[in-house]
Amino acid sequence: MMENSDHATEGDPLKREDGAEAGRTASTAEPKKGCKDLGFGKLAHWRTAVFFFSLFLCLTVVFAFSFIIPCPVRPQYLTSWSRTFNETATYDFIAVEDANKDKVMDVLFVLKSSNGTQNNSCASEGLQSPCIFVLSVEGTHGVSLWERSLEPEFHWAQCGLEKDSGRSWDCLVSHSDQLTALDKYKGEVQWQQPQTAGLHSNVPVLSLPDLDKDKVGDVALVAHNSRQTEVIFLSGKTGLQIGSTVTLDTTKTDNHLLYRTKSGSYYVLLEKDTGLFGLALWRVAAKAGIKADLTKDKKWEHKANATSGLVPIFKSEQVRKVLKTAEKDNSNLLLVTGREVVALDGNLQILWLYNSTSILSTPSFGHFNKDGIPDVVIEEDVGNNTKKVIILDGVSGGLLWEVSLEASPNSPRPASIYTTNFFSVFMFWGLMPTDTNSSVPVTSNRRAYMLHPLYSKVLLESTNDVDHIIAFRATLLEHGRHAAYFTLTGPGAEGAEGTVILSKRKLKQDVPDSRVIRIGTGGDTETNENIKEAFNRLRFSDD
Repeated sequence: MMENSDHATEGDPLKREDGAEAGRTASTAEPKKGCKDLGFGKLAHWRTAVFFFSLFLCLTVVFAFSFIIPCPVRPQYLTSWSRTFNETATYDFIAVEDANKDKVMDVLFVLKSSNGTQNNSCASEGLQSPCIFVLSVEGTHGVSLWERSLEPEFHWAQCGLEKDSGRSWDCLVSHSDQLTALDKYKGEVQWQQPQTAGLHSNVPVLSLPDLDKDKVGDVALVAHNSRQTEVIFLSGKTGLQIGSTVTLDTTKTDNHLLYRTKSGSYYVLLEKDTGLFGLALWRVAAKAGIKADLTKDKKWEHKANATSGLVPIFKSEQVRKVLKTAEKDNSNLLLVTGREVVALDGNLQILWLYNSTSILSTPSFGHFNKDGIPDVVIEEDVGNNTKKVIILDGVSGGLLWEVSLEASPNSPRPASIYTTNFFSVFMFWGLMPTDTNSSVPVTSNRRAYMLHPLYSKVLLESTNDVDHIIAFRATLLEHGRHAAYFTLTGPGAEGAEGTVILSKRKLKQDVPDSRVIRIGTGGDTETNENIKEAFNRLRFSDD
């Protein structure tokens, strides 16, 4: 007999035994609502629409970046190029700036000629002939970017002055009796002002903060003659003089420098007959009648003379050069005298002193070791037509490396380029003493040498002969790569007319054909091929 389906069972515990009551309850209960009745159906449609819209948007972005927006193209460049200029003269000036905004450095230099390279002439510009031309040449291929003709004679030029200043110009050229500010991108004259008659200013130009409150950084010139030295403030915006001319209590200013202390106070470092002294910029500005909001450094001012305001830095009767060891503020100072190289910190304390017989050229800096402190490269005259290239430790002044070379006239100062391995590759000029067993004929009295600090017992000698060098610059042309050097060669005297050649060579280009020279003991542990490969593996970096 079958069970009554209206009765509740174990499999259906919610079923009431009273069938009639259950029927009445079921008939009076409200019907159950589904997801669709509660509005979830419409929500699902919206979610679907949002999903497809997001997918469409993502695909559009991918399509745009893949096909519409082009990927950045790394500039292609020649490993070497040269430009020849006939019947011209040139000067010891090479500036490296990005003049066409392709993130590769270009070169600026000066020629003296009757005709330019872009169908320009002195006569067409209403200038006496020959005149001077400031040229910008592309670093990648050596193509002329622009040229600007100016009134002769050429005195000096300085570029790289636009950084964080608000100025629209980058290069300042002193020529004839004028100062001309040029834009590095088009060579356009931003302003031109006459120089003070009877006084000759010299580089470096002092790049100053905004003194006249026009939101543009200003500049100062240090000018002198046989009787006096003057400081002249110029508006960075117009070139007009700001305030009055300040006459300094010194008659010897072959060297000067603007230095910023740790507290942010600016000091003009000046050479006198008795040594090197600092004069606060706020003092000079006040003498010129300029009300400038400039910081005072208590430590430096504590050492200042009560009458003159001069801060004694180093006493010597033979101050030749003062340099900053780095571009940053409060960097150490390097002072070159007749027989000494002295390093001082930002508080004017002597860090070390190196006694020398005679320094031949302006010292340069590089990283021989990996302590992060720039080391110092000097060339010392040791007599008998011989020089020593010496690298001194930037921390202690101790001798890190040296080599003796035959001294060649007009050899450029040493240079270095920083690498990603936290040391620099060094480059210098001279001639290794004659090796009677060498099969390489010597056809020039000057060769370029490269030093790898990890292989300090060997040198790479370039076999590329170079004529009389007027100017030389080794630099990194592109961020992280493309290390190269420029040489500007010409007649035997600066400013003399003849054939001028501007050349660029990639630094590694000379490696395959270079001669490996062993110096000292221990230089034969590596083969020539391994040493050259170490140079080829180098990757360069901004210091």
